[in-house]
Amino acid sequence: MSVFEQPRVRIAVGVVILGLIGVGVWFWLTAGRETTDDAQIDAHLTQVAARVGGTITKINVDDNQLVEAGAVLVELDPRDYQVALDRARAELADAEAAAVAAQSNVPITSTSAASNVTTARGGVAQAASGVAAAEKELEASHARLVTSQARLREAQANATKAARDVERLRGLLAKDEVSQQQFDAAQAEADAAKAAADSARSQVVEAEAGVLVAQSQLEHARAGEQQAQASLAAARTAPQQVRQMTARAEAAQAQVKQAKAALEQAELNLQYTTLKAPVGGIVSRKTVEVGQVIQAGQPLMAIIPLENVWVTANFKETQLEHMRAGQKATVAVDAYGGQKFTGHVDSIAAATGARFSMLPPENATGNFVKVVQRVQVKIVLDAGQDPDHKLRPGMSVVPTVYTK
Repeated sequence: MSVFEQPRVRIAVGVVILGLIGVGVWFWLTAGRETTDDAQIDAHLTQVAARVGGTITKINVDDNQLVEAGAVLVELDPRDYQVALDRARAELADAEAAAVAAQSNVPITSTSAASNVTTARGGVAQAASGVAAAEKELEASHARLVTSQARLREAQANATKAARDVERLRGLLAKDEVSQQQFDAAQAEADAAKAAADSARSQVVEAEAGVLVAQSQLEHARAGEQQAQASLAAARTAPQQVRQMTARAEAAQAQVKQAKAALEQAELNLQYTTLKAPVGGIVSRKTVEVGQVIQAGQPLMAIIPLENVWVTANFKETQLEHMRAGQKATVAVDAYGGQKFTGHVDSIAAATGARFSMLPPENATGNFVKVVQRVQVKIVLDAGQDPDHKLRPGMSVVPTVYTK
């Protein structure tokens, strides 16, 4: 009997053949597949924070409650913000009234400025004619004064001559060399000459007064002319006045825009006293209670939308040689006894996980020890895989990527 005909040898050979077949089948089944147990479910986590500070008056949700997008989560005391809104409305109304008044002043200023220039020019012309008339009147007064003084000198000379004639005739009258009638006639002529001299003297005084009056009128006329010139100079600043009023009107319009912005901000702040869910999902990490005073930006809770979950798998760098986006994958979930979900590779991270850590490794120290790095791979589940939303972020899973 040969060795191969012995039963024990046949059994041993059969076992070896079956082992080789098993190994071949295992290599065939695992070829073109990459798997890792360093993976978990991921999802978006939306933090809900207060936009304004205040006292919480009402909380409408609890932890782990499902909410829809737009649902009211928390309500704050709105009274302070309502007062601010009323004040902003009043300030806007005041700014709009001021802007209307400033805008209406622009055409009024333009019209009145042009009218003032015309009036000032007429005033200057009138004042100049008044100065000319006063100068002529002063010249005439001087002429009358000169004439009166000449007449006075003439009258004084006649009076002096008449007085001397009276004195001479008086001596002749005593000697009866002239008649009484001749003496009386000389006396009357002397009296008349004296009266004429007195009259001429009064005319001189009157002429001097007229000169003083004319000088005063001339000074007044010149002062009026200077004032008219000043008024014309002021009136000629009309363009600057118009620009100034226009600038005031523009500033008033800017105040209106500023007041409108303040009103819009006050309206937003009042709306922010009601916090609504930005997305639909499960409420988690609620950290507030009724009566609590919160500050702007303070996180209140988180909302996790379970409609969109994916797998973050950390594959070894040696497993990425044939891995590409779009390749088919299966995901076994530990929490549900290894239940499998199907999906595909969505993307591969641009760097290893170590590069994203707070303290990246520094390999230039001389104490380098080569460590196999891991790279994040995002696996997206196919639509309709989790209609009951059983997959929760953080669950451990075992993904398998089919690279062939």
